[in-house]
Amino acid sequence: GGNPYYLVGISLFLIKSLSLSSNQTENKDMKYFEVTFTTTPCNETVNDVVSALAGEIGFESFVEWENGVQAYVQQSLFDEEALKEMVANFPLPDTQITYEIKEAEDKDWNEEWEKNFFQPIVIGDRCCIHSTFHKDTPKTEYEILINPQMAFGTGHHETTSSIICELLDADLQGKSVLDMGCGTSILAILASMRGADPVTAIDIDDWCVNNSRDNIELNDIHNITVELGDAALLEGREAFDVIIANINRNILLAEMDRYAACMHPGSELFMSGFYVQDIPAIREKAESLGMTFVHHREKNNWAAVKFVME
Repeated sequence: GGNPYYLVGISLFLIKSLSLSSNQTENKDMKYFEVTFTTTPCNETVNDVVSALAGEIGFESFVEWENGVQAYVQQSLFDEEALKEMVANFPLPDTQITYEIKEAEDKDWNEEWEKNFFQPIVIGDRCCIHSTFHKDTPKTEYEILINPQMAFGTGHHETTSSIICELLDADLQGKSVLDMGCGTSILAILASMRGADPVTAIDIDDWCVNNSRDNIELNDIHNITVELGDAALLEGREAFDVIIANINRNILLAEMDRYAACMHPGSELFMSGFYVQDIPAIREKAESLGMTFVHHREKNNWAAVKFVME
């Protein structure tokens, strides 16, 4: 339920909706328009939705600024009618969106992208997540390569790294794993590398599904199935041994009964994407569904929790 766009998981300083495949590396001669969106109210959710909708009408990269989002589109692909329609039909209530269009200065956009994209995520000497353009990354037990089509803000880094720590501590050998709201499928890939089999990854956004498939191939993994959809896809499934859901508080509370229906006694549920103060609400819901609270981790007020089905 609810608006699908707040699941897009974009909240970031820069997104690129095209992976850096070889046929796009010659785009330095392309001309771009810079469209500056001013959003009222200006918050993460509104800016996420602006970015998601703009991505659907051809915009490639996005930079947050203090009053909204700046978005870039190749001049040859720009459709001002589609932009007007997007603003006129903006799906969030009580929101005002205005924009200004100007020609963007010439840049080598791929170089810009590589320079500004996220730093490698390194968890001790155990796990390093980096892109193909990161050189000299530390050697770790698990190395996950991603060519992201979108970045996640620092909040998502904290929730992702907390779940990564949980997966590094968990016994996943031979276990079936579900990654709900998989995003780039970093967590599903790590689970597979740690012996989980089979692994199912689900996301509501086709960007994420396509990017997940690219990343799974990049890491030469063959036992992850990626599906487009929400928790309704879980109906009638066999129970999973481990479920990971790194989404947000409201969706977790709304969908937890569907996760519980796919768990057997001893199944583990790892959840993140919410603040420490949200733990009591999450815990109350999980316990009402027959789960036992094991522990939580916190990082900069973001929380990750572990439950086991009784």
